[in-house]
Amino acid sequence: MAEEVKQVPVNFKVTIDNITIEVAPGTTILTAAREIGGDVTPPAMCFYSKLQGSGGKCRTCLVEVAAGSTADPRPMPKLVASCRTTVMDGMIVKNITSDKVKDARAGVVEFLLLNHPLDCPICDQAGECHLQDLGYEHGKEGTRYEFPRRTFEKEDIGPYIQLHMTRCILCYRCTYVADQLTDKRVHGILDRGEHAEISTYISKAIDNEFSGNMIDVCPVGALTDKTFRFKNRVWFTKPVDAHRNCENPKCCGKTTLWLRGEEVFRVTARKDQWGEVQSFEGKPGWICNTCRFDKKETKDWTIEGPTLINRHSVIAQGHYVGVIKPKETLQEVMGGREPLLLMDIHNVSEVNKPNIDLSKIQGPAHSNDFN
Repeated sequence: MAEEVKQVPVNFKVTIDNITIEVAPGTTILTAAREIGGDVTPPAMCFYSKLQGSGGKCRTCLVEVAAGSTADPRPMPKLVASCRTTVMDGMIVKNITSDKVKDARAGVVEFLLLNHPLDCPICDQAGECHLQDLGYEHGKEGTRYEFPRRTFEKEDIGPYIQLHMTRCILCYRCTYVADQLTDKRVHGILDRGEHAEISTYISKAIDNEFSGNMIDVCPVGALTDKTFRFKNRVWFTKPVDAHRNCENPKCCGKTTLWLRGEEVFRVTARKDQWGEVQSFEGKPGWICNTCRFDKKETKDWTIEGPTLINRHSVIAQGHYVGVIKPKETLQEVMGGREPLLLMDIHNVSEVNKPNIDLSKIQGPAHSNDFN
């Protein structure tokens, strides 16, 4: 009698922080956690779903696998990178419910901040910096590092992008953008270990038509927009969704304009809830340098409306969409009467005489003064 062939399930069941979902085979733990959303999702500084080969560099997405699968329920001996580990049927994963993960993530954040300068007050990335958010959520109050920080000489890599190598955490995202979006790449990682840096070879300038997307994928302030440099803070600007019919067939033409009044301070690609470029019609919404740097007037765009931003973000202050104003209940308590607190209480209540000026009374006011 022939042996019974075990059929592989169409979807795998995986449990993350006591929440069970079904995902397709080959899905990573991080992608599965993003389907759940909220605090269950591990942070990621190097992984970028729109860039092939990204992930596995920063180790901020470490999770604990308490059970490998239904067939082999043994736990994995060490914490694993959720962006590079695929799920198995019956896998049990701990993220925020694991003390090991919290301790390891605090250590990773401390490591990332060893050489990172504390220049948030002058950094254009402040307010939308993933490392800043990571530090607030998982960082420690102090540092044990007592040695000089790593610094780099200033280098000009083009007319539109400012490189601050001392802020770089070597996530490699910008190099993947250059590899996968442009015809030629003139920059990459030079040297090794502590001396590793992003740079161009023989001081060549980065001047391809999609180079500005490196600014959008950078999770810190290492690559910033020269046209926006020191002009404003992001939380003082108002982001709105806009589009135009771009002449470049590779450009989606859908962007976010950052306004101050009617002035366009900068143009960026639209971002999703994970800080990645949104997809349109199944393709990443990359934009060209013409849309990003040259179209800086509202007449160049068709404005769709305010950009939806997480209300917990500092950018969203004063820009909430669809906020419901609390109902006024004071009239219901007072039987429908208007409150007298906003009126001249002296004339209405007759407790105080309006012709008596308290500042002219000799000594403290007494009840006899208002007989």
